[in-house]
Amino acid sequence: MAMRRYGIWSSSWVCVSAAVLALGASNSAEVQARDAARRTVHVTAESLPEAIAELAREAHVSIGTDGPLPPLRAPHLHGEMTIGEALARLLTGSGYVAHEVSETAWRIELIPRPSVAPSPAEPTPPPQAPPDPIIVTATKQPLDLLSLPAAVSVVRLTERLNRASQNASASVASRVEGLAITSLGPGRNRLFLRGVADSAFSGESQSTVAVVLDEARLTYAAPDPDIRLVDMERVEVLKGPQGSLYGTGALGGIYRMVSHPADLANSSFSVTTSGSKVAHGGTGYSLSAVANLPLATGTAALRLVGYTTEEPGWIDTGNRNDSNGTHVSGIRAQAALVPIEGWRLDITGFGQWLESRDSRYVYAPRSYTRDQQLPEPHDNDLTHIAGRLTGELGGVDVMLASAITWHTVNDTLDATVGAESFGLADPQVLTDDRRYRTSDSELRLRGRLAGASWLMGLTHLDARQSIAVALQSQTGAELPVNDDRRDSHDSAAYFNLTVPLAHALSIDGGARLFLSSVRETRLLPEGLVTRKQDKAGVTPSLALAWQPNSRRLIYLRYGSAFRQGGTDITPSGAIDNLRSDELASIEAGWRESLAGGGHVELSAWYSRWDNVQSDVLLDNGLVETTNAGDAVILGIEGHAEVPIAGGWRLEGGANATSARLTRNALGFKLKDTRLPVVPEYTLRTALRRDFKLGAFDAWARLSLRYIGPARMSFDPAIDRGMGDLVESALEMRMKRNRWELGLSVQNLLNDKGNVFAFGNALRYRLTRQFSPQQPPTILFSAAMAM
Repeated sequence: MAMRRYGIWSSSWVCVSAAVLALGASNSAEVQARDAARRTVHVTAESLPEAIAELAREAHVSIGTDGPLPPLRAPHLHGEMTIGEALARLLTGSGYVAHEVSETAWRIELIPRPSVAPSPAEPTPPPQAPPDPIIVTATKQPLDLLSLPAAVSVVRLTERLNRASQNASASVASRVEGLAITSLGPGRNRLFLRGVADSAFSGESQSTVAVVLDEARLTYAAPDPDIRLVDMERVEVLKGPQGSLYGTGALGGIYRMVSHPADLANSSFSVTTSGSKVAHGGTGYSLSAVANLPLATGTAALRLVGYTTEEPGWIDTGNRNDSNGTHVSGIRAQAALVPIEGWRLDITGFGQWLESRDSRYVYAPRSYTRDQQLPEPHDNDLTHIAGRLTGELGGVDVMLASAITWHTVNDTLDATVGAESFGLADPQVLTDDRRYRTSDSELRLRGRLAGASWLMGLTHLDARQSIAVALQSQTGAELPVNDDRRDSHDSAAYFNLTVPLAHALSIDGGARLFLSSVRETRLLPEGLVTRKQDKAGVTPSLALAWQPNSRRLIYLRYGSAFRQGGTDITPSGAIDNLRSDELASIEAGWRESLAGGGHVELSAWYSRWDNVQSDVLLDNGLVETTNAGDAVILGIEGHAEVPIAGGWRLEGGANATSARLTRNALGFKLKDTRLPVVPEYTLRTALRRDFKLGAFDAWARLSLRYIGPARMSFDPAIDRGMGDLVESALEMRMKRNRWELGLSVQNLLNDKGNVFAFGNALRYRLTRQFSPQQPPTILFSAAMAM
């Protein structure tokens, strides 16, 4: 069989290639010494053959194989490592291994299979392959997690059963320290990271966590759309302020979903179906399908994703049983085109439609029932179009992306109690209709210069939102109580530079120069009132990293971010100037990869949050935005995953956060005024076993997560406790050839803790409200791939 070589070609392994000879015989000793040492590796090719070729060219070595390598997806590499370590990472899970032939030559061979099969009477667990390197792209450049000086969690979604449409934000939060979610219901929740929580109520303020799909921002001020993670490759949660890269609205961090791109070479089809049953509730189902269709091999392809799910309810309201059921459906189409060699165009169209038939709160703790009242349905519908062009120009990686998202959120509340102050006779329901449109465009350049890597870009974002709140009476009369429109614009230039220093040290610095504006219009009895505010500034970041080897990283990082201010026009017509709030944070972290595929991470941070913008609940049940004061956040968190003999694997994590408002808007010091929603501490652990079950490769995982006490608001009049509960789950998967089966049970311990202390804003000051945990739920899934 012919031997294939990558990067540098030669007629025999003992020959040095012409490209190396061109360097001159006088430099040969220097080249060999350099190749044996560690060097900064930067490989970004998508397929395994291209990545091997890129590594060979960059390192000036010859790499040969017995025949062509399969077109597997290759991890991106960035960091200091030897050639052997780089090849090991590229070949992880491929079935190949690299052997050093000489100081400038390597050979890639198939891993030999064992000649003697294990006895059927004594099945052994499948061998544990080393995990693939974790590559993070939320930083706008592909970086190996072990060389990234920032706190980030990556939830990888590689199994076919992860394409079930039940997986969403809550499933990610259960595995990520520091990510807190309100529990008003699907499509109604807000995300918070590292204690940066401004309010449990949804008003007009911009979110503290940016929700991103691939390269496009989906939300600006809307609640979490609860995107179902069907055919998503992974979710990256970048923690801490990210203003230097993402700008306004990234105070807490980034929640980024990475979809599987259209495959230009291989056809595939998979379908996943499931059924579920909730104790004290109804039954549900889901169906999802993913198809990849190369239209012209290597040039054009289409990837189609569709899903629908019926999630059962478990709250009884009067004579309506299981009233809070939810239906979700979605479709996503991705087209890929290679117009010329080295360039790729990706176009994405996506829509998701979520409808909940009722709310999930009750009026007594540990209960699943409430008295008869009117239904409170909720809709959260999102439509998204995005385009992305990537390629290389003169040794510089180029990306041009543009996207627009339309987002509609509609709520209906029972207004028979608590709406008397508005003056409408016999009020029945309050309708809250919100329209959001977010568009953003970005030009990004990335390259290397004299051993340093650099990143720069230009961005522009437009965000429009409108809120129309009205009361309706039993006779059909309607009374508008809020009509507000806000337009936000943000233009910026950013850069980031990573420079290696001596003794395995490197420094990473960046900044974002921005110009933003907010224009608000509110309809008052005397007519339209409009106000505008502009702001310009810089949000910097700086990190110092020490990486003594490829398995260990210790870093110190400073980051900052801001949210646009503006004006708030109260219903009485008064003008309140809202100051932009700014957050600066310093954190220290340690990350290490353990032998056998384990890892451990520990980080601590201190954040100063000035002029906190908060959505507050007024006496009449409406929500307005105000500056609440200054806050300080302290926290520490860690997690670890350790392989144990016999196919066992143990993982665990913990987080402790002190998030407090220290001064009010008037500058007076406050004591024991905690920020909302964020639990004081969380603990989680899980035990997994991989084993053989007949002809199936199988695994089982038992997990427990304790969520500590949390508060509802820093307003003493409505501050109520929640949290202090245990989440429990048992999962099992079996896989053979094209089939995969799964069984899971949620809330094994049948805990009925209060996950959220809020439901209906009109009644909140009049009576206690509780949101119980979902009762024990069993779910069976099956997936088939072709």
